[in-house]
Amino acid sequence: MTKQKTIYKKTKNNLQYKQRLDKALTKLFPEYSRSKIKNHILHSLVKINEKIITSPKTSVYGGEIIEITKIQKKFFWKAQNIPLNIIYYDKDIIVINKSKNMVVHPGHGNIDGTLLNALLHYYPPIINIPRAGIVHRLDKNTTGLIVVAKTILAQNRLINLIKKRKITRIYEAIVIGTIKENGSINEPIKRHNIKRTNMIVHPMGKESITHYSVIESFSNHTHLKIILETGRTHQIRVHMKHINHPIVGDPTYGKSSLKTIKKIKKNYKTILSFLNRQALHAKSLIFPHPITLNKMQLHTPLPDDIKKLIKILKKN
Repeated sequence: MTKQKTIYKKTKNNLQYKQRLDKALTKLFPEYSRSKIKNHILHSLVKINEKIITSPKTSVYGGEIIEITKIQKKFFWKAQNIPLNIIYYDKDIIVINKSKNMVVHPGHGNIDGTLLNALLHYYPPIINIPRAGIVHRLDKNTTGLIVVAKTILAQNRLINLIKKRKITRIYEAIVIGTIKENGSINEPIKRHNIKRTNMIVHPMGKESITHYSVIESFSNHTHLKIILETGRTHQIRVHMKHINHPIVGDPTYGKSSLKTIKKIKKNYKTILSFLNRQALHAKSLIFPHPITLNKMQLHTPLPDDIKKLIKILKKN
């Protein structure tokens, strides 16, 4: 696949009462057929007002900001034999313990080597499911559990469970600074106006709620259990930065704590020498099975690099 480019367009303000997204995009991009537009939507490459849309039937009313990854003449995802740590599977779903340095879905700058490419090799029929069954994501260097649908029915039901906040996602993180009390962060998040790959707390953003509790405190760090009530892009990382306790090793949202880092410079250099990522792990998923409705409780231990980090912090 050739390199992709994201372009932005605004739907016309004089649309009729409402219009299907695929029809509106066909007018915005007359050089492409409606079938190609539809295929693009199904592969998660279209956003309306910063939200990924995967249904061509979605209504637009005029004035929306459309983000679309530039359509290529040949569009396909390739299967790749990439090892997956599968902790649960049945005929409807797969639950994977994602490793660090793995992007979930192909996109700008990461056109292969992703979880999606690995899924196509592991279970080829998943190519017929939009986004290869992926219903939620983890950042490239966040490790842990992610659930994938093997059928369209399971995918639709999982998406509905996420919308209704019936999937509990529990993380563990090591943050800079000492936190003594449990708490919640209820601050809206939106995309940065200039740095489009970054997110910020902003009053015009979408509702974002994060709950955290202290597992263990160290002299200059805290080991936290974190539960997401909503699932915005980079939510935990942005919220922890907002309360001045960024996640250790976070290359994007941890730079503002240089004063804190200077106080613990020796420890921090040791930490970053082997961690080389944000110390964030999606430890548990609790949800009703999308087909059987049985309660699923899936857990995975902390990866070795975060365990090593905790051991160093305990010594100091």
